[in-house]
Amino acid sequence: MNSRVTMGLAAILLIAALVVGFLGLKLSHPSAPVAPAEAPIAAPQPVASVEDQARQPVVVLAHDVPPFVPLTAADLVIERLRIAPPGSLASLQEAVDRIPWRPLKAGTWLSDESFQAGGTLSRMIRSDERALAVAVDEVIGAGGQLTPGDYVDVLLFLRQDASNLQQSAQVVIPAMRLLSVGDQLGLTNDGKPASAASATDRAGQELRRASARTVVLAVPEQLLSRLMLATQVGTLRLAVRSADEHLLPRYWAGEKVGAGNLKAASAELFQFNQLALAGSPKGQPPVVESSGRGQSAVVIRGNQVSQSTP
Repeated sequence: MNSRVTMGLAAILLIAALVVGFLGLKLSHPSAPVAPAEAPIAAPQPVASVEDQARQPVVVLAHDVPPFVPLTAADLVIERLRIAPPGSLASLQEAVDRIPWRPLKAGTWLSDESFQAGGTLSRMIRSDERALAVAVDEVIGAGGQLTPGDYVDVLLFLRQDASNLQQSAQVVIPAMRLLSVGDQLGLTNDGKPASAASATDRAGQELRRASARTVVLAVPEQLLSRLMLATQVGTLRLAVRSADEHLLPRYWAGEKVGAGNLKAASAELFQFNQLALAGSPKGQPPVVESSGRGQSAVVIRGNQVSQSTP
């Protein structure tokens, strides 16, 4: 009886040892389902590649380049942007061996206009306009508050003297667009800044703007000689027009604002025709005086005034 019990206990212990050994062997190896748990980490990668594919290539200068030197592939890099600037070049082949006509800064994106001839001012006016510089001071220049893009009326004051029998003040040319004030430039005709200036440079330009001694006006070709004459015969003032007139938006829309005022400006001139060697002053006919010996007349020949007695 004791031997049978002993054998039964031995069998039970053997089976228990086998079970424990099996469980220990199973627990000593990692379970198979653990590996797929790392899969979600790689999920964002396809999203990034889709965004990269949506970006558009733009040719950008890798460093500053001088004018009149053909570009090489070493001067250029391709940047991928969400939105490509209008007219920008998309491949290096479009820019290699082309010659810029002005110095270009590093980081400038290239377009066909980057290779067009012409200086800064010539790219800020239309074919029927001329850029003319006018000397100003704090009074003439509206207290130093002029800004490129403003519209101004050019006023002329004529003093009374031997060649001008009556002093006058008048608007010589209305609605002239300011291209620059000192060294601060406005926009070119393609809507880009005329000069690529850093934030520090722009701050310096703002400080110098109030003390500027010259401004450049966009003058319709028909009015160019009139403005030139006005700068020589009298005292000028620049009167700023309101932004509510929307003259600059109308200009960018293609409207010829200045040329439309030519006829009205000519009709309003007072005493300016005499100084322009074009006849008698408006509203001031030759004066005839009587004397005991006869009649004495004032004779006006161009800008010369004399008296003649028959």
